[in-house]
Amino acid sequence: MTDRDKAVFNTMRQPANNLRSGLADTLTAQIESGDLKPGQRLPTEQAIMQATGVSRTIVREALAALRAKGLITTRQGLGAFVANDPTTRSFSIIPNDLQSIDEVLRVLELRMGIEYEAAGLAALRRTSEDIDRMQDRLDALDRALEEGGYGAQEDYAFHRSILVATQNSYYSRLFDTFGDIMVPRQWARLDKMTAAERKRHAARMRREHHAIFAAIRDREEAAARRAIRTHLSKSAARFEELRDATV
Repeated sequence: MTDRDKAVFNTMRQPANNLRSGLADTLTAQIESGDLKPGQRLPTEQAIMQATGVSRTIVREALAALRAKGLITTRQGLGAFVANDPTTRSFSIIPNDLQSIDEVLRVLELRMGIEYEAAGLAALRRTSEDIDRMQDRLDALDRALEEGGYGAQEDYAFHRSILVATQNSYYSRLFDTFGDIMVPRQWARLDKMTAAERKRHAARMRREHHAIFAAIRDREEAAARRAIRTHLSKSAARFEELRDATV
C-alpha cells in the first residue's frame, strides 16, 4: 500500500461498530474518484489491516459489501481488483449494512420518505384485492405477535402490500431489493423484555399497523400518511432509546 493510500485510509474515524461500513465507504470513495482505477489490484488484506487498524474480519466484510455492489471482483490466489466497469449495478441494503443502531435509524429515515408517499397513494388507488391482501398480511402479523415472535417477515409482507396498493410497481420492486432486513429484528431485543413488556410491545405494534390499514381501507389519504409516519417515527424513537441506553 502506498503512502497516499495510507493517508486516505487514515482519514477514517468511525465508531467501533461502524468500522466495516467506514472501510467500505472509504474504498468506494477511492474507486468512484478514480484513485483506484478499473482493473487495479486492491491492497492486500494485511496491508489494509495495518493501515486502518481494523481486524481481518472487518476487512473481509467490507470487501464482501463491495463485491455485492459490483465494485470489485476477486481472483483466486491473486486478491481483489477494481471491476472493469466499477459502477454500482443496483442499490441494495445487505445484512452487514445494519451493524449499528445509527445505521438502522438511517434505513428508517429512508423508509419514512418512501412509505409516507406510498401510503397516501395506496389510500387513493387501492383495489378490493389490495385490501384483501393487506388484511391477510395483517392477520399473519397479528398471529406472529400473539405467539411472541418477532414477526419480521410478516411485518415486511404487510408493508410491501401497501407498496403494491400504490399501483406503481417501482415501489414494491425497490423494497424487493432489500427484503425483510428492512425490519431489523436483530435490534428488537425482545429476548431482553419481560413478559409484560413484550405484551405492551405487541399491542403497540398491532395498534399502529391497524391504524395504517384502516386509513388505506377507508381511502383517507391524509390519515394514511399520518399513520405510517407515526408508526415509523415511534420505531425510530424506540431505537434511539436503545442506542442511548447502550452508550
